[in-house]
Amino acid sequence: MEAVVLVGGQGTRLQPLTLRTPKPMLPLAGVPFLTHQISRLQAAGVDHLVLATSYRSEVFTEHFGDGRELGLRIDYVTETEPLGTGGGIRNVLGQLDSGPDDPVIIANGDVLSGHNLTAQLDLHRRRAAALTLHLVEVDDPRAFGCVPIDDDDRVTGFIEKSPDPVTNRVNAGCYVFARRVIERIPAGRPVSVERETFPALLAADELVLGYVDNAYWLDVGTPRAFVRGSADVVLGVVDSPALPGPIGNALIDPRAQVAAGTTITGGSVIGPGARVETGAVVDAAVIGADVVVGAGATIVRSLVGSRAQVGANTSVTDAVLGDGCAIGADNELAGGIRIWTDAVIPAGALRFSPLP
Repeated sequence: MEAVVLVGGQGTRLQPLTLRTPKPMLPLAGVPFLTHQISRLQAAGVDHLVLATSYRSEVFTEHFGDGRELGLRIDYVTETEPLGTGGGIRNVLGQLDSGPDDPVIIANGDVLSGHNLTAQLDLHRRRAAALTLHLVEVDDPRAFGCVPIDDDDRVTGFIEKSPDPVTNRVNAGCYVFARRVIERIPAGRPVSVERETFPALLAADELVLGYVDNAYWLDVGTPRAFVRGSADVVLGVVDSPALPGPIGNALIDPRAQVAAGTTITGGSVIGPGARVETGAVVDAAVIGADVVVGAGATIVRSLVGSRAQVGANTSVTDAVLGDGCAIGADNELAGGIRIWTDAVIPAGALRFSPLP
């Protein structure tokens, strides 16, 4: 079984953490986010994975290599110019070994999902579909393109964002293609699957199915969502075979140092080599490798990059701290603030005051 994961994005919404690290390689629940996706693909029977890379492609190859240590084969295709989702899928065709009608799983590299991938594959195979999409039902579909289906699970259209959606079922970013469909995507130019590839299949009267599964689903492309996704994996809200420890209130790397009198909860992660000093509170936060959290500091719903330092009695809430930054004592950071890589904030220099 083959799968392709699209991991070429620059992750600008997660800057500054993505200045040096591609978004799928940021640590979520103790391992690079992509590792969680790979583990779920393996559980569904995938033994050959193609990573469609672009931004900082060398980070993927250096970490995963040929995939042998994970028990599968990994190949890489690097996109040198933007090709869109469809063009990116077509760009990996030369690495696929499947026959024309064999299923190939295509997954976006920024979605944390608990849906039943095996059931999606079974539906695709049983009906000999050209394409089977994972669909989720959302409370407010106006921000999404909608995908209506009939009583036989057949997709009847692809509707752009609308103030009056015809359905609350939307594309969840995981597809099963018959490989022959990938061959038909035009090569060497940008292609949108939503606007070009999928409508063309309907126009050709190909069988396009929607697999509706309302299990856990989250786009982790923003800091708030990334923190939530990490906490949900640690807490066991969504299952991941790649979680490097038992589910619980926190995941603390055995190489970290946590002093007595600290409070670490909410699905927080404390990375390798980190030091959390007496009286510190860490709640629903991701603390990277070799971070220092000073005595009495509070970190809530925040991402803290590797080697950062948070001074004593400093409060950090809903913030992103870049790799290597140094926040002095007695500061207050909140409201979505981002501190850039290697920045230095003197003691008492920042106070957050919400607007009246």
